[in-house]
Amino acid sequence: MDKAVTKPQSPLDRLLASEFARFLLVGGFSAGVNVVARYLLNRVMPFEIAVLVAYLFGMVTAYLLSRRFVFEASGRKAHEEFIRFCLVNAVAAAQVWLVSEGLARLAFPAAGLTWHAEDIAHVIGVLSPVVTSYFGHRHFSFRK
Repeated sequence: MDKAVTKPQSPLDRLLASEFARFLLVGGFSAGVNVVARYLLNRVMPFEIAVLVAYLFGMVTAYLLSRRFVFEASGRKAHEEFIRFCLVNAVAAAQVWLVSEGLARLAFPAAGLTWHAEDIAHVIGVLSPVVTSYFGHRHFSFRK
């Protein structure tokens, strides 16, 4: 009797088998795009506007990578899926903006934090909607 020899999965293979882990990796990369874009945009526009514009860069990156590497095809046209993706991200954008602004303008000054306060506030803001966005995209944006 022939038994197929199976190669044990590496830790990376096991990690990438998880949809949520792939979502986190894509989200992390997209968050990096967001933060770098905000840093560059902040040179030519106020922080508050740069946060919102940078979010758009991160969102488009996240959509393209999520559609390719994270979620199964929904069966919808790409523009319909993208509109749903944008709706979920509109909620997340509000959360990112509120957290970033709240930390940078209220919490950090009250705590005496001045060292890269806007940068730290923005990174925390970008990370804040991870779980809610995953479920929003899984059950709305990319739902079959």
